[in-house]
Amino acid sequence: MRLSIRTHLLYTSAQPCDLLLQIEASSDAVQSCRETRLILDPQAVHHETAGEEGIGIRRWVTSGPRFECHYETVVEVKRPQVDFEALAETPRTQIPGDVIKYLMPSRYCHSDLFLDFVQGQFGHLTGGALVSAMSIWIKQNFTYDNGASNAATTATDSFASLAGVCRDYAHMLITFARASGIPARFVSAYAPDVVPQDFHAVVEVYLDDGWHLIDPTYMAKASETARICIGRDAADASFLTSYGWVDLQEQTVEVRRLSR
Repeated sequence: MRLSIRTHLLYTSAQPCDLLLQIEASSDAVQSCRETRLILDPQAVHHETAGEEGIGIRRWVTSGPRFECHYETVVEVKRPQVDFEALAETPRTQIPGDVIKYLMPSRYCHSDLFLDFVQGQFGHLTGGALVSAMSIWIKQNFTYDNGASNAATTATDSFASLAGVCRDYAHMLITFARASGIPARFVSAYAPDVVPQDFHAVVEVYLDDGWHLIDPTYMAKASETARICIGRDAADASFLTSYGWVDLQEQTVEVRRLSR
């Protein structure tokens, strides 16, 4: 699947500040980028560094009172759809060292608080069937509501309100998966059917000795999702982190399918 991606950001601030920008689709074994164009404010100073686990690109930007960014690319996604029901759990004693951290509670995903709930609700399932059932439970029980959460909302908060946006759906599935002993991580991504169109949050779970992508909002298919970056939760994968106060003036994301 070929995707056309266009993003525009415009922020202002009372004084210069440092920004950590993560908006560029990554290039790896299952997706590749071409016709890429990144235009930053000509007065901004930026420095490129690797994303978490070496996936994607982070840019440190020292910006003045105005920060504007245009990003365009065409991404060829070659990620196959998998049958989650058929995926087996990797025995925990065989989980690689660099994956173990995705079993642990994190800033927004307090998985240790959900051990009893997950066992009681899903204890009869394992592997991909378990993850699929968790994702379906979230979809059926949550209300997608742009006003139900903010940057401080945790999965524990979302579970209490049963509402949120893609970020909250992702945090909830990550929390459930970790509580069941399955490594899970947060993925920032682009996808064409996200409503409203924006940066999207999905999940990768470690099953059958590999990472597999799933979207608990069911707006994005794995075969049509362009990954930007990954992390333990949204704290690691935010599209923009500011070290100083900034005000959003304009933000647009456009993702379209292209004919082959």
